[in-house]
Amino acid sequence: MINLEQKPSFSKWEIPFQLGITSIVFIFYTYRGNPGEEHVSVSLSESHFVFFLNYVAGAFVMSYYLFPKFLYKKKYWQFFLSVVTLIAVVIFLEEAVIEKIYFPEYRGRYFQGVFRSLIDVLPVMIILCGFKLAWDIITKERQVDELKASIKESELRFLKSQINPHFLFNNLNNLYSHALENSPKTPQIILEMSSILRYMLYECRNEYVSLKNEVLQLAHFVALYEMQIEGRGTVKFSKTNVESAELPIAPLILMVFVENAFKHSAINQMDNISIDISIALEGNQLYFECTNSYQKEEEENTDAKGIGLENVKQRLAYIYPNAHDLLLEQTEQYFRVVLKMELGEK
Repeated sequence: MINLEQKPSFSKWEIPFQLGITSIVFIFYTYRGNPGEEHVSVSLSESHFVFFLNYVAGAFVMSYYLFPKFLYKKKYWQFFLSVVTLIAVVIFLEEAVIEKIYFPEYRGRYFQGVFRSLIDVLPVMIILCGFKLAWDIITKERQVDELKASIKESELRFLKSQINPHFLFNNLNNLYSHALENSPKTPQIILEMSSILRYMLYECRNEYVSLKNEVLQLAHFVALYEMQIEGRGTVKFSKTNVESAELPIAPLILMVFVENAFKHSAINQMDNISIDISIALEGNQLYFECTNSYQKEEEENTDAKGIGLENVKQRLAYIYPNAHDLLLEQTEQYFRVVLKMELGEK
């Protein structure tokens, strides 16, 4: 339901729109003809113009004063009483002023009755006010859509911004430990980190990146985390039809699942770590699967886990609401992620 409690902003197109509608209604108002007649006429006398101008003035007051002051603020009784008063004023001006000026000999001598007066007044006012109300509803719908899009974009930026510190916290500790030991892997770790950080800081500003670039950075990511295992297990990373694919994909979607796999395997297991990652493209369907060995006995950092998996679930729901299937399967031995995404031009 559209909320018109606040007056919609005035558009530069509203004046031409209202003038056009008023002109069309005026043409029909001056239309003259009786049932069965072959010919009709259009009367453009001064009296017709003045009568019509009285109705337009009433419609203007209702549309631009009573609507925002009472109707849009849900003050329905005040609006009803104000409309009745306004219509009474319009009828009074017609009967007591305009008719006495232009038709003093017959129509100006007597009051033709409320019902007859309403037949003259209401059609024009209802049509003009109806178009104004429709305009406001359409305008408010557009504003609501823009607001929703802005909120969605802000939430996506916030979710994406959480990934960078999450990545840095995990890898700076690893880099520090290797630096203390003067490990020969330290330069390689710095190189892999710089490549990934460059990707996050610059290319990930866009809403979408090419699939081949995302997979390339994912390979850097796997290589970086694989050094943390240091011979305590095996890592498999298979790619099919993705290394040259230009299809757009939201950045850092897959990286979160891979990070989660390495993080929980490395923390919870001393040896026999097993991580199997596969990514394949068939047409515009992307298939991603990541399985990592898992030991549930160790205490988990639920806050850190929440940043990752809950983050990516929300992003998928926003960006691919009807174009993805996500399966998370957890046992006492392994944790598996299966994601199917429909990619396409955005």
